[in-house]
Amino acid sequence: MTSVSGSISTALGIGSGIDTSALVSSLVSAARDPKQKVITDRQSLNNARISALASASSSLNSFADALNSLLAGTGYAGTPASNDPSIAAVSLLPGGTPRLPAQLEVRQLAAAQTIASAPAVGATAATVIGDGSFSLQVGSAAAVPITLAANATYADLATAINAAGTGVTASVITDNQGTRLVMKGATGAANSFTFTNTSANTALDAFTWDGASGGMTRQVQAQDSIISLDGVEQYYSSNTIDTAIAHLRIDLNKAAPGTSVTLATTEPTTTMRDLMVEFVDAYNTLMKALNTATSTGADSSSAGVLNGETSIRDMKRQLSQMTSAVLSPTGTYGTLSSIGVSTNRDGTLKLDTAVLDKALSTDAAAITQMLNPTVKSATMPGLAGLMDGVRDAILQKDGPLASASSKYEKLGKSLADQLEKLNDQMADYQEQLSKVYSAMDKRLASLKATQSYLEQQVAMWNKSDN
Repeated sequence: MTSVSGSISTALGIGSGIDTSALVSSLVSAARDPKQKVITDRQSLNNARISALASASSSLNSFADALNSLLAGTGYAGTPASNDPSIAAVSLLPGGTPRLPAQLEVRQLAAAQTIASAPAVGATAATVIGDGSFSLQVGSAAAVPITLAANATYADLATAINAAGTGVTASVITDNQGTRLVMKGATGAANSFTFTNTSANTALDAFTWDGASGGMTRQVQAQDSIISLDGVEQYYSSNTIDTAIAHLRIDLNKAAPGTSVTLATTEPTTTMRDLMVEFVDAYNTLMKALNTATSTGADSSSAGVLNGETSIRDMKRQLSQMTSAVLSPTGTYGTLSSIGVSTNRDGTLKLDTAVLDKALSTDAAAITQMLNPTVKSATMPGLAGLMDGVRDAILQKDGPLASASSKYEKLGKSLADQLEKLNDQMADYQEQLSKVYSAMDKRLASLKATQSYLEQQVAMWNKSDN
């Protein structure tokens, strides 16, 4: 027969070793975990979407930048060259493609004025010439004073001239004839200079030049370079000319009046056929990545993270229109589709090299100008310009891609707030449960005391019955 004390112990669970702290933790986890999983799953998907959108934007930028860099190089445009570099050499300047060919005649080289004092026999750079002052004037610029202290030497005078910052340089030369001061200006007729004595020290007259005569002798007269470019005579202060033809530097090496030098562009080392093969391959890499990101999949678990995202659909749509965009308003070949580029069902491109080869054999110059025009314009953007236009439309500040990114950024903040709110709620819930089970522990302690008393009484009753 079951004892009364045993029944009470069983009912109260006394001695069962229940861990109320663990029980509270389990109850809180049971309430929190499902809700937390929903939020964290949404966070993971949202973060994946943000990352995918950023990757799509970066890939588009990389594609457009690479195309611009590729077409800006000499591989597709050729390299400017001179048929007689001993007279004039050329090199490419950044920013565009020079319009060549051109015919150049170098009639005169630019020269810098040079004057020299008479050799002083037995003198050296340390020979004293005395104190005084000079006025140095270059072209139409304001005159600059040059002052010499007491016991100044040849070397002191040269140092003072160089320190004036006028562009005129001075040096002291000592040879078998003696010591002399040599002064030289910058090239160009506008940079001729005068050097006059403004002091009472007449010994300094030996170092003067008023433009026609003086104590110094003019060895070289300042003059401009003179060229004829396609029959137009032009004057420059230097023998390095960057402005005669846009994006082209011309270095004049020798005057050759009557001799015509041809400036032209060498043949590109890479053909338009190679360009189109590379373009289609790069385009397809981008489009396949977008297709993967937007794939529907067999079920939701295998679908792309951007499945159903309208901004990416718009991006793919704008990219697909490139094949029909007009690159040249005239002639037989004006679009990519006219030279063999077509669109597959999945949005990738297909290049019919037979059609491209036939077009190139028919009019290679027209296709070159269509894909990489010498001078780009709104009606002749070239392949790089077309890609830039598509990129600008897709990545515009208030465009679909930017709106989608903003939407997911806001959702990410909202989910973070929801997770923080859930954590606060579960902390409150845990506190409430802890209070309930703490009160239960106290009640059980009281009941245990009562149980002990009853057990004692039952024991006494059983003893008296015996």
